[in-house]
Amino acid sequence: MTFVLYAAGIVLVGLIASLVAWPLLAAQTESVQPLPAAEHIVRWEKQKAAAYAAIREAEFDKQMGKLTDEDYQFIRQKYEARAIEALTQLDQLTGSMESLSPNRPK
Repeated sequence: MTFVLYAAGIVLVGLIASLVAWPLLAAQTESVQPLPAAEHIVRWEKQKAAAYAAIREAEFDKQMGKLTDEDYQFIRQKYEARAIEALTQLDQLTGSMESLSPNRPK
């Protein structure tokens, strides 16, 4: 009798594990759709805003005496690079979107 209970338990655990794992395994076989340009623009806008906010916060922390000049310069360079990257990507994306719409004046 105990063997039957153990076997039923193992079968039940196996069924539950396969039900849980099925969506994870099935998702790997599907191809990943590329993001539309609008979603890329939103992503880069968020990165740009976050970089600007981090620079403003670092400036405030420096004024309050929480950061040394070296730390401030390091943080500023890091987030300026992120902002420049975001601006470059936004320029490329908006330029490509403008070239796709023929009705827009240039």
